[in-house]
Amino acid sequence: MYAKNLKIIITGSEGLIGKELCKHLSKKNKILKLDLVLGHDLGNEKFVKKWFKDNKADALINCFAFNDHVQKGRKKQTLFNLSLESFSNIMDVNLTYLFSVCREFARNNKKGTVVNFSATTGLVSARPDLYNGSHKNIAYTISKAGVVNLTKFLATHLAPNIRVNCVAPGGIEFKQEKEFIKKYANLTPMKRMMKKNELNHTIEFLISNNSSYMTGATLVVDGGWTSW
Repeated sequence: MYAKNLKIIITGSEGLIGKELCKHLSKKNKILKLDLVLGHDLGNEKFVKKWFKDNKADALINCFAFNDHVQKGRKKQTLFNLSLESFSNIMDVNLTYLFSVCREFARNNKKGTVVNFSATTGLVSARPDLYNGSHKNIAYTISKAGVVNLTKFLATHLAPNIRVNCVAPGGIEFKQEKEFIKKYANLTPMKRMMKKNELNHTIEFLISNNSSYMTGATLVVDGGWTSW
């Protein structure tokens, strides 16, 4: 077991990955949950400042995001029918709110670790041939690229007391059409999508002392997707 007796804040705790991490890490640690579903408004700067002032912790794991899951029955989307309002909303959630919670964690804790979530589409372009005439949401991909650089900036400015790293997962199997799952698997060296619990030990490693000399890094967990 990597992490033990830590107080861990998990943002997006009620989402797909957040729930898995809460379940896994709560066995040996205390979990503090932050999620819109729980009534927490991460877009409210006053709320975020007060919450982090009242809740000191050893680690911050940021799972929350304005996601773009390819679910059954999703209407066709392209970069040409995405409104600027929608674009701005996604950037706000995935970058502005993320910066806010990272800053308040650093402001209120003398030491600790932060793990942010990017995505493979934050490292390489999404493949148009995967979406049957639709496009991966461009604002989502741009925001996830921004997470990588935000992580590097924070890592260099908060070291050596606070380490900041990032994970870039590949596609996670979750209510997609069977055709999409099959197509994604065929484009991946591992020939399948990720299971929802396969990030648990990677995240646990990043918040533990076993990664004590790592900061500013992005760990790619994508079944080889970005290796082509």
